Amino acid sequence: MKKPTSISMSKSSTPDNRPQVSVITAVYNAHLYLNDCILSILSQTYSSFEYIIIDGGSSDGTVDIIMQYQDQLAYWVSEPDMGIYDAWNKGLAVAKGNWIAFVGADDILYPETIEVYMNHICQHPNRKQLEYVSSRIELVHDDLSYIRTVGALWQWDLFKKNMITWHVGCFHAKILFDKYGVFDPHYKICGDYELLMRPKDQLIASFVDKTTVRMRSGGVSSTRLYQAINETYQAKIKNGLVSSIKGNLLKNIDKVRVFIEQSLKAFKN
Repeated sequence: MKKPTSISMSKSSTPDNRPQVSVITAVYNAHLYLNDCILSILSQTYSSFEYIIIDGGSSDGTVDIIMQYQDQLAYWVSEPDMGIYDAWNKGLAVAKGNWIAFVGADDILYPETIEVYMNHICQHPNRKQLEYVSSRIELVHDDLSYIRTVGALWQWDLFKKNMITWHVGCFHAKILFDKYGVFDPHYKICGDYELLMRPKDQLIASFVDKTTVRMRSGGVSSTRLYQAINETYQAKIKNGLVSSIKGNLLKNIDKVRVFIEQSLKAFKN
């Protein structure tokens, strides 16, 4: 199912010459929270944006929710995909924005989020070359109760060791994908990390020192943790940050560390 329309505008009086933004949500069987996510995006104070939803063939009522808003969407589709990064690539293929944000189906943007980002970008002294902007985000429980605030300025020396930015709190310039390509769909967890490794220390980045989104943060299973470790080192090896031998050694050390930490936690409980 596809529903292409024109760019979706909110009621703001933002001038038409401001940069256009594409917001992309990848979703699969997430009907519990999708409605809140959609409303948080359609109610943005910034006017020049489009909203794209890529559904992976949901069977739980998600598509019914999408169809309620289809006239306000620039594009949507419901069909099987290879995972979140394949879905994001589908969104990128139809996106018309100069800047692109990826918002999860259970995330909630604050009403001024796009406005805050665009003001920061338009006032940045290097705005024509700027490729990536991050912010602070609130991690919350399913009921939206507060856990903690995360997010930091992108810095290569820190980023090459660990993922210090969170994709939902980031805006990506279209030129970033033109220069370095799209997401590798073979990754299931760390594809956004791998993409940002490609520029290495040449990435032109900035930071919005404000909280822009609430992100639901459920518990991560042991299987997912180990998969994330595998993909992290796979990405580092692929992009030449470590050799295959060193990467695989560090990967196994990290797995042992996680196993010990989880065993101690289980023992205390």
